[in-house]
Amino acid sequence: MALSCVLRPPRRPPPLALLGPPAPLRSPGTAAPCRSLAEPSWEERLANAVTPLWRLPYQEQLQVKYESQRKILQALASRLEELGIDAQKPGGLCCPLQPVVPSPIINGYRNKSTFSVNRGPDGNPKTVGLYVGTGRERNIVCVKASHVENIPSKHKQVAQCYEEFICRSPLDSCILFHEGGHWRELVVRTSRCGHTMAVVTFHPQQLRQEALATQKALLKEFFTCGPGAVCALTSLYFQESTMTRCSHEQSPYQLLHGAPHIFEELLGLKFRISPDAFFQVNTAGAEVLYQAVRELCQATGDTVLLDICCGTGTIGLSLAHQVSKVIGVEVVEKAIEDAEWNAAFNGISNCEFRSGKAEAVLPQLLASWEDARPLVAVVNPSRAGLHYRVVRAIRNCRAIRRLLYISCKPEGEAMRNFLELCCPPDPQKKLAGEPFVPVLAMPFDMFPHTVHCELVLLFTR
Repeated sequence: MALSCVLRPPRRPPPLALLGPPAPLRSPGTAAPCRSLAEPSWEERLANAVTPLWRLPYQEQLQVKYESQRKILQALASRLEELGIDAQKPGGLCCPLQPVVPSPIINGYRNKSTFSVNRGPDGNPKTVGLYVGTGRERNIVCVKASHVENIPSKHKQVAQCYEEFICRSPLDSCILFHEGGHWRELVVRTSRCGHTMAVVTFHPQQLRQEALATQKALLKEFFTCGPGAVCALTSLYFQESTMTRCSHEQSPYQLLHGAPHIFEELLGLKFRISPDAFFQVNTAGAEVLYQAVRELCQATGDTVLLDICCGTGTIGLSLAHQVSKVIGVEVVEKAIEDAEWNAAFNGISNCEFRSGKAEAVLPQLLASWEDARPLVAVVNPSRAGLHYRVVRAIRNCRAIRRLLYISCKPEGEAMRNFLELCCPPDPQKKLAGEPFVPVLAMPFDMFPHTVHCELVLLFTR
């Protein structure tokens, strides 16, 4: 999964209207107005927004997610029926659905958190936290995440220190690009190895290089010698960006302090992770997920594994010892560099990684595929799903008989991918290959307290 680069100003509305029964914004330092007992606190509103299942016992959370996945598979079965495919299985599902596999860790499991900067409930424009409200409703308020259950204490500590730093700074926060300001979002990454990486995004506006150098020096001093030293950062990055969100290729990450990477251990392997490289947000949950993927692949010693949207190579490298070859494809160049380092460091020599958009790399790779060895594909795209050219290349490659699709939002664009993989041959869409058939669905709870889970759909033909 790669970060997308958006070239338009962010859709952050002027935070004038608030949620629920209105509580007027007040200036920092003034007393809070009385609040009705029936009105939820801002902390509760944030918890309800980002972890909507937080009040439920964990077993009930798993049941909610199971019912959600069941409805998705029923919807897929109905859509396939409309295409003339007899896909109805018991319960109206398109394939058997396994129980949701629980997360080994329920609280504080996130290894990456992204904090925004905007006006808080007290009107402070330098509040660091998460959003309540939506841009469409024009009621965004930034609320501190100190009570959110899925964020570890280390992330909250770094966010609090960053807020202290920007509140001391004479430079304004950047809420709307065209209105000026500089300080923007904060990304915190941690690992079970004890590493902590912080990435600060900064809008340079019209600042000269000398002024930018001063701000970077002040930020470094704060986190290494000042109050922020308590965070014990192993990496501190600074990104000058005039875009909403972008990768290193669009706006390079500048290392201000520490090591250029953090490291994580997973399934007995060591992984190097760059600032913008994808790594499953729940490390303990990822181990359970990848062990299941290993079994579902049914790979033998002569199998070639195609790892599409491979990130730092976690899936391919964790299966490398039981296949003859791994080919990984990833759009983020730094992630590919990580994957190659990870393979070399772990002594794995049967992997090759290709940098580029999957829709550019894969059609060329598969169109000329002549290898007689069994070919198994694993795809783990972003929420945007796979590009139609990728689906078409997979569908038209006869060598691929087994496909694992991992999706954290199967009801979204991934549903379109499922239909194109399984529909009858369609000359208009250039889908000439034999259709795939969904045979098993396994949901994994990678995101406790939220409504999301990671669904693994096994397709064969």
